[in-house]
Amino acid sequence: MPRRQTMSLWTYIQQGGVIMYLLLLLNIIGFALMISKFVILKKENTNAQDTANKLSSNIPKGNADSVLELAKQEIALHVSGVESGLNTIKIIATISPLLGLLGTVVGILLAFQVISQNGLSDPADFAKGISLALITTVGGLIVAIPHFIGHTYLIGSLDKLEAQLEKSVLTNVLK
Repeated sequence: MPRRQTMSLWTYIQQGGVIMYLLLLLNIIGFALMISKFVILKKENTNAQDTANKLSSNIPKGNADSVLELAKQEIALHVSGVESGLNTIKIIATISPLLGLLGTVVGILLAFQVISQNGLSDPADFAKGISLALITTVGGLIVAIPHFIGHTYLIGSLDKLEAQLEKSVLTNVLK
């Protein structure tokens, strides 16, 4: 019975070449951002009432329309600070499959170059290009899927925080 050859994750990354190294770098950056945003949003949701009180104290008393506008501006400014970095996660989720597709095209191109130079006398050379194509496609999807899910979850959490802050700040300033 033939022995199955197992490959490590690092071997797959090496076989995928420059594109897989780039995907690995994007994955590390994206996960670091997602983890930090999870922690920040958890803390923000826990301290939402304190934040609302602080934001309310920055709003001077006046007529209802100007107070509402100032309250919305204060909330938007605070939320935009918390939101910082989420676009990077979205960009990683968006470009990772495109990088995988680029690797697919490069791998197929290499496979056809081997055929044009050597014919099909050595299928192993042809298989290297196809292997590159498949590895980078899988790599791009492996990076994109969790980033897309993480971004969607974080946006939902941010929306929840914003609604909570609006309710509390407006309650405080319209007393």
